[in-house]
Amino acid sequence: MLNIRIICIGKFKEKYWEAASAEYMKRLGAYCNISVEELKEERLPSNPSAADERNVKEAEGKSILGKIAKGDYVVAMDIKGKELSSEDLAAKIRDTAFTHSTIDFIIGGSLGLSDEVIKRADLRFSFGKITLPHQLARVVLLEQIYRAFKINAGETYHK
Repeated sequence: MLNIRIICIGKFKEKYWEAASAEYMKRLGAYCNISVEELKEERLPSNPSAADERNVKEAEGKSILGKIAKGDYVVAMDIKGKELSSEDLAAKIRDTAFTHSTIDFIIGGSLGLSDEVIKRADLRFSFGKITLPHQLARVVLLEQIYRAFKINAGETYHK
């Protein structure tokens, strides 16, 4: 069974995001081994400089990279990434399952992902040019992964 991991910076702050996430994780359990790695969000000083922001991204990036195994397929959630339809995402997951046992989806902190994480990514994936709160992005990602498995199974959820 394919392993799907969501590696993200920060924890849920509202219970409704937790509930939505838990529901999709429960549903996904029938199709894959799903897990979430919540990593510490680095703090910015008040009135941060560009160097402060770079240091935060680098620290969060090191934390993320420390969770990725050498053979994992890495999908970086990045506003500058490739936009995929639900069917395209389903095909990507299906095809990747033939060559990798684990797919890591990476959601960075409020400043985005470090250059090192972007370089490690096998795919940069975007929900479009919109900006989503990280908690909502995580729920949307879980829903899209669930939708992809339903599409691949030939089930009707995605219609």
